Amino acid sequence: MNRLDWSSESGSPLHGSVQIPGDKSISHRALMLAAIAEGESRIHGFLEGEDTRATAAVLARLGVHIEAPAAGDRVVQGVGLHGLRGSADPLDCGNAGTGMRLLTGLLAGQEFDSRLIGDASLSQRPMRRVTDPLALMGARIDTRDGLPPLQVHGGRRLHGIRYELPVASAQVKSALLLAGLYAAGETEIIEPHPTRDYTERMLAAFGSPISFAPGRAKLAGGHALRATDVDVPADFSSAAFFMVAASIVQGSALRLPAVGLNPRRTGLLQALRLMGADITIAHERESGGEPVGDLLVRHAPLHGVELPEVLVPDMIDEFPALFIAAAMASGSTVIRGAGELRVKESDRIATMAAGLRALGVAIDETPDGAIIHGGRLGAGVVESHLDHRIAMSFAVAGLVADGPVRINDCRHVATSFPGFLELANGCGFVLQAVG
Repeated sequence: MNRLDWSSESGSPLHGSVQIPGDKSISHRALMLAAIAEGESRIHGFLEGEDTRATAAVLARLGVHIEAPAAGDRVVQGVGLHGLRGSADPLDCGNAGTGMRLLTGLLAGQEFDSRLIGDASLSQRPMRRVTDPLALMGARIDTRDGLPPLQVHGGRRLHGIRYELPVASAQVKSALLLAGLYAAGETEIIEPHPTRDYTERMLAAFGSPISFAPGRAKLAGGHALRATDVDVPADFSSAAFFMVAASIVQGSALRLPAVGLNPRRTGLLQALRLMGADITIAHERESGGEPVGDLLVRHAPLHGVELPEVLVPDMIDEFPALFIAAAMASGSTVIRGAGELRVKESDRIATMAAGLRALGVAIDETPDGAIIHGGRLGAGVVESHLDHRIAMSFAVAGLVADGPVRINDCRHVATSFPGFLELANGCGFVLQAVG
């Protein structure tokens, strides 16, 4: 993949309606559950990103027929709970951490061996948080000292467990629930803090007798899934960049239609409102079992806050965007309890701290967060470290900086947000690819 750098600078206020692409997390899960359901499922609003396409390619290698009649649509011919076929070739997850972790749970209960690989970035992401509890269920998974590639051994007889997650993680919870479909007895997951319940909601939609409440989920193994159609809402994590941009650029007013508003996902909305943001919700409704609504975002002066730790699990992917909002807020913003950020596509605490310092922002880095002293952003050059959310966050920073902000190596943005540059420039960004 060729290197791609961006330059972002200030322009006019942001206006208009921005159609955010489909939710990445829901797209991954819809593909996997449709693949092992009985019958034909149709997925509308599917995210056409590199991560989700990698998951589709893996499932195709496992014998699932998936059609793409139009952009954003997938038709999946389910093979049933025990219909997947082994692949002699490695299963390449690309940059998709969600894809790899969830597939590990799905494959742990199969009769065949599987080898999961990823790109250079994914190959440095920790997997023991998934493989250790799966081992308690009877799975056997070999790693490279806790890192990918993963060798998932088939033919294991899984059994249900009651597992208390040491760290709140929707990905780990989801992997264990997928393995639980193949386990004897019940699998029960208890979280220290509630995380997004996409997997639980979707399992119920596909006919699983799952019971769940905030922070808890329990299902019995061996029950067939039935095909169903899934409408994927716009991705809240992708909307986050436009929410912050319209909040900090004077005179801005943006409409973001049909954004997913799962209460376990919208911590950033609450955080920005605590900081003084003007964000309202219109046309609230339910789509495919998920709450959605139109976000109306207008510029408002922001002030620093001490972020309530209870919000952290509900906004873990949105922190890079929050760092930019905090840099433009008056006073200081204190973030604690976000150590999970250090094991994302990059160490997002260190990467954001380095980038903000390069733009003249005073920031104190802590082991599980940061203290950001806001006020202004200067021009400069920042490194994305091949992290899509870092790149898009600093594209937002350029809108209010004293001069151009150059973001090095933005090629991985397509993993979660294809067409970001075009959508951004369509509503008022001044963002261009540079050599």
